[in-house]
Amino acid sequence: MTPPRRQRRTPRQAPPVPPPDRGTATPGGGPGPKGNPERLFVIGGEGGDGDEGGGERADIDLVTLIVARADPPVSATPEQAALLRLCAAPLSVAELSAYLALPFSVVTVLLTGLLAHELVEARAPIVRQKVADRLLLEAVMHGLQRL
Repeated sequence: MTPPRRQRRTPRQAPPVPPPDRGTATPGGGPGPKGNPERLFVIGGEGGDGDEGGGERADIDLVTLIVARADPPVSATPEQAALLRLCAAPLSVAELSAYLALPFSVVTVLLTGLLAHELVEARAPIVRQKVADRLLLEAVMHGLQRL
């Protein structure tokens, strides 16, 4: 019996070369992890055009709650309109930054402009009591003991 002859394989076509990575697009339209800083400058604006009070930012931190007071005006940028639509219910600045895939600093610049035009309202976060109410804890303890 003769051994089977091996057939020579034809070389496969090489996979197509992917285009150079220019940053991944995100759902919010913002730059991805390798996005360009020029886009962020365009979104945030110069900051010194007088709308934001001479370039000063509002006193906003990550846990400040933002609530929209009006619908987006026709003159709003796409990012400002997205912020106003998201803020129909109170959202923190950190959540807004994550949903829009924009850095915190850019979101604060956008919110400063919206606050200046009174389109949004900034609220302090709800602070929980550091120590629970003693009467409540005792009621829970007595309820568990009855079980």
